[in-house]
Amino acid sequence: MAAADELAFHEFEEATNLLAETPDAATTSQSDELTSREHVAVVVGSGIGYRAEVGEEEDDKTSLLQEEKPQPRFWTFDYYQNFFDVNTSQVLDRIKGSLLPHPGYNFVRHHLRNRPDLYGPFWICATLAFVLAVTGNLTLVLAQRRDPSIHYSPQFHKVTIAGITIYCYAWLVPLALWGFLRWRQGTRERMGLYTFLETVCVYGYSLFVFIPTVVLWLIPVQWLQWLFGALALALSAAGLVFTLWPVVREDTRLVAAALLSIVVLLHTLLALGCKLYFFQPLPLDHVVPAPQATPPSHNVLLPSSIQPMTTF
Repeated sequence: MAAADELAFHEFEEATNLLAETPDAATTSQSDELTSREHVAVVVGSGIGYRAEVGEEEDDKTSLLQEEKPQPRFWTFDYYQNFFDVNTSQVLDRIKGSLLPHPGYNFVRHHLRNRPDLYGPFWICATLAFVLAVTGNLTLVLAQRRDPSIHYSPQFHKVTIAGITIYCYAWLVPLALWGFLRWRQGTRERMGLYTFLETVCVYGYSLFVFIPTVVLWLIPVQWLQWLFGALALALSAAGLVFTLWPVVREDTRLVAAALLSIVVLLHTLLALGCKLYFFQPLPLDHVVPAPQATPPSHNVLLPSSIQPMTTF
């Protein structure tokens, strides 16, 4: 017992001396250690929660900034920049889709997928107008080679006429169609509607089939030209009808039939007008008449040595 008391006294004395040397030192106990661990856990947990709250606040700020970002006006270049943001594979896929219509086919749903573009329709219309004007002049050149009596002069005004005709058709007809469908949507609740740009995109890509057709019209065979024109018109008009049918079928049968008939009729008038104007027969002022041989004169001149007889 005395030895144990002496050992405890020595330990207490050493602890007293240690505290005297380092007065700032603190002793720890098991309860203090548990308390510190709990404090660390609370701090770590609160840090994780704080970071989560910070992340949520940053997301809210980002979405708020996007909502507050002003939308570009429709007359600025930035407004139309998104409609030209397409790659080559998308344009080729939409061109291929416009060439292969079939029943149950919907160009908007299968190819546009809520992302209409203006790049394809713009260049298709420009190419078609240029090809129409060039092939219309080449027709006269080839005719002159076959018949030298034909006089040819370049007709540059056809470029302007072709451009105005194609671009007006590709924009004004979809605008009128979209406006009519929007008006009918107010009377028919279940009737769907394409956007104006989707309608323009459908019409623009539907004109692509006429580009190779116009080149084939250089073949100087009338029945082949009309055959190629009829096939191109059938493919293009079928694509329009199959695409517009899911929208107009909710309307009355009379309105749907009349609207689709007008769409096909306008498409026919465009193809027919291009064929008759740019590939029309040569006018009379372009043909040089062949020189005609002058008939021999019936008046015979008498020789000067022969004098007429006079009477007295």
